[in-house]
Amino acid sequence: MAKRNYLNRIIVTFFGIVILFTVLSENAFAHCDTLDGPVVQTARIALEKGDVTPLFKWVQADDEKEIRTAFQKTIAVRAKGAEAKELADMYFFETLVRIHRAGEGAPYTGLKPGEAVDPAVALADSALETGSVDKLVDVLTEAMANGIRERFQHTKETQKHADDSVAAGREFVKAYVIFTHYAEGLHATIKANADHHFGEANSQSGHDHK
Repeated sequence: MAKRNYLNRIIVTFFGIVILFTVLSENAFAHCDTLDGPVVQTARIALEKGDVTPLFKWVQADDEKEIRTAFQKTIAVRAKGAEAKELADMYFFETLVRIHRAGEGAPYTGLKPGEAVDPAVALADSALETGSVDKLVDVLTEAMANGIRERFQHTKETQKHADDSVAAGREFVKAYVIFTHYAEGLHATIKANADHHFGEANSQSGHDHK
């Protein structure tokens, strides 16, 4: 029993970590179009210091020239007063985030307030700040485990009465579809991440042997 519980904990933790990497790889920069996001925060510091270099990591190499030009224009306008500074900064934030999003292949729909940040992404940022990912893993793992258990339990209960009537049978089928699709989605996430990292490893290996 102890061994089984141990294996279950490993499996649940693994799923949680997979979800974590999915959030980071697919959604971690979804909050980069917010005023409290890392892109704008980096831009604020860069403008105050007058150093554009830290911003280049947020854009593609081909976009560096455009960012540098926009940065220089913004610095020049900021010197004309508080109101000009505010307008210039917002112009630059918009430009930087738009180009960053384009580099991701994502649409730009304007800057959003800080509260638009997904809670999981906020926890991911916090993990990087504190140096510990434990809380994020715990939250995601618990949410995933609860999702599995709740869907399983509901499906199991409806299964008991599936043959009582057509309505009861449909209720079971509905629960079954939701439960199995949830499990299928988790597996697809695992497989997608495994294939992605395997492909990267092969690509790197190919370069190493040239």
